[in-house]
Amino acid sequence: MADRSSTAHAPALLFLRPASELTLKSSRTRRRFQQLLVRNLKDALRSQEIPYRFQGSWSWFLIETEAPLQAIDVLRHVPGIGPIMPIELVTGTTLEEIVRRGTETFAERVRGRRFAVRARRRGDHPYRSRDIEVELGAALRPFAERVDLTNPEVTVYVEVREDRAYFYTTILKGMGGLPIGSQGKALVLISGGFDSAVAAWLALRRGVAVDYLFCNLGGKAYERAVLQVAKVLADAWSFGTRPRFYSLDFGPVVDEMRRHVRPAYWQVVLKRLMYRAGEAIARESDALALITGESLGQVSSQTLKNLHAIEAGTSLPVLRPLLTYDKEEIIDLARQIGTATLSERVREYCALTPDRPVTATRPEAVDQEMAKLPLSVLEQAIATATVYDLRALSASELVTPYLFIEEIPEDAEVIDCQSEALYEHWHYPGARHMDPWQLLQQFRHLDRNRVYVLYCPRGLQSAYVAEVMQREGYEAYSFKGGVPALKAYAQARGIEVPEF
Repeated sequence: MADRSSTAHAPALLFLRPASELTLKSSRTRRRFQQLLVRNLKDALRSQEIPYRFQGSWSWFLIETEAPLQAIDVLRHVPGIGPIMPIELVTGTTLEEIVRRGTETFAERVRGRRFAVRARRRGDHPYRSRDIEVELGAALRPFAERVDLTNPEVTVYVEVREDRAYFYTTILKGMGGLPIGSQGKALVLISGGFDSAVAAWLALRRGVAVDYLFCNLGGKAYERAVLQVAKVLADAWSFGTRPRFYSLDFGPVVDEMRRHVRPAYWQVVLKRLMYRAGEAIARESDALALITGESLGQVSSQTLKNLHAIEAGTSLPVLRPLLTYDKEEIIDLARQIGTATLSERVREYCALTPDRPVTATRPEAVDQEMAKLPLSVLEQAIATATVYDLRALSASELVTPYLFIEEIPEDAEVIDCQSEALYEHWHYPGARHMDPWQLLQQFRHLDRNRVYVLYCPRGLQSAYVAEVMQREGYEAYSFKGGVPALKAYAQARGIEVPEF
C-alpha cells in the first residue's frame, strides 16, 4: 500500500505506531479505527503539502518524506497516533549486517556513555530478537562507558520487518487518543474564549468529529474573532474532516428574553436557548451530542443545580470535557493547542450580568420562564444561520468582510483619521481626531468595551488601523467608502455637511 507524492533525494523515514489504546480493541473495531487513522494522517500530510510515501501494516506505519521535521510536527496533531520514531539507519536483515552497520553508525553515539540495545523482530529469520541485542551490544560495548539496561543515556532500537531492519534512538510522543470520526460527530457550542476551544480539542482527541455553533451576541467583529479560534482547531487538529461553523444572530433572541424573562434567570434561560438552537442544528448536521466548555462552579450558570436545569431543555446528551478542570489548567491546554493568544483577545459579552443571578434553580422554574418567550425569534435565528466551511476559509475571508461598516452604532466612538485641516473643515459630529500613526501608537489605551468607527478620505488607511485593532481584541471598523460615503450617511440623517 503506497502513496507517492513526489520523488525524493535521500528521503527521511518515520516509523509510527498506532496509539496503544487501539490495540485493546477487537480485530473488527481496530481495523475500522486504523482505516480512519490512515485517512486522517494522509489528509494531514496532504493539507500541509508535504511530499510523502506511505506503507502500513497491522501494527506500524512507515512514512518516507523529504520534509521530516514538518511531517513530524503535523503528525503529532493527529489523534490516534502513538510514538513517532525518526529512522537513522536501514539495513538488510542478516545478523552480520545488522551488527556491522549498527556498530559503524552508533559507535560515536554511545562513546563514553551508558547504553542499551532493544530489538523487535517480525517475520521468518534465523535468529531471535535477543540475539540482536546481545551481539550488537557486545560490538558497541568497547566504545561506551558501560551497558545500562535500567537507565541508559542512549538506547539503540532495532526493528526487523520482513526484509529490512530499521534503527532509531529517538521516540517522540504522538497525540494518542482515538482517530477522529471513530466516535461519530458532535456540535460544539463555541464562544471563542479559552474553555469551549479546549473542550472541542479534548473531544477531537477522543475521536469525535465536531462542527461548531456560535450564538453571536456582539456583531461581526465578534464573529470574526471566534471564527479565527475555530479555524485554528479546524486547520491544525481536525484532519480527515471538514468542520462547519454555524453562526446565529442571537441579538433579537436576547432582546426578547430581556423583555419577558426575570433578570435573575437571564443566564440560565440564555443557555437553555443556546442548547435548543444546538439541538436544531445538530439534527441538520447529524451530530449525536452537544459539547460545551462548562466547568463546574466556574460561573453562576455552571453550578450543578443550574446545569441540571439547563440540560433538561434538550433531548441530546451534553458532553462537558472540562467539568472538573480549573481555569489555570484550561489556559495551559489552550496554550498547547495554539488558541490561547486568540482567545484572550476575544472581548467577553457582559451585557447579561444581573446583580443576583439564580445559582440553584430547578428545571420547572426555567420551564416557566421559557414559556413567556415567543420562540419564533429563535426559530428565525436558526433558519437564517450563516454556515462556513472552516478549512476552506482563506485569510482574506477572515479579514475583509469584518473590517467595514455602513452605519454608526448608537454607542460607538467615532475617530476621524483625516489630516487636521480636513478635520477642521468637516468631521462627523462628536468624532475625535487622531491621525492613523497616532492611533496605531495609542489605541491600546482605549476602552476595550467600546465600539469604534474609524474613517479617512478613502477608507483605506482607517481599514488598516481597524484591522490592527481587531487583532488586538478591539471591536473597530472602518466606515465603508470613506469620507464621501460618511457625508452621504450624515446628510440622510439631517446632519449639515458643508461644500468642500
